[in-house]
Amino acid sequence: MRFDTKIGIVVRADLAAWQRLNVTAFLAGAVAGGVPGMIGEPYADASGNEYLPMFRQPVLVYVGDVDELRGVREKALGRGMDVAVYIEEMFKTGHDADNRAAVRAVEAPDLALVGVAVHGPKNAVDKTLKGLALHP
Repeated sequence: MRFDTKIGIVVRADLAAWQRLNVTAFLAGAVAGGVPGMIGEPYADASGNEYLPMFRQPVLVYVGDVDELRGVREKALGRGMDVAVYIEEMFKTGHDADNRAAVRAVEAPDLALVGVAVHGPKNAVDKTLKGLALHP
């Protein structure tokens, strides 16, 4: 199946493996919770067990350095795409309100980005993420 939109997540390559996974999970949750219609129907197995619904389309995960993450954020915002950010300070917080406060305390050019998620028209996302490597 082909989709007219795309979800891309970029994590900073120099993070520890647990941090890359954590950032990816949080950013995926941002897209799921912030973009209407991204989640499909619930799952069920033949035994009658029910499971939570998931994204209705694939999520591609890329790696980049801090400058590449800044470029992705700027391009995506400039194209009017849905954007989520994860910054270094969020590794030190304990809950959502503190995460929002950490982001709110920093001017956009000074954000210590460790991850960025983007969602938008497929062509715009492709242009925004052009040149980045897929996460190994």
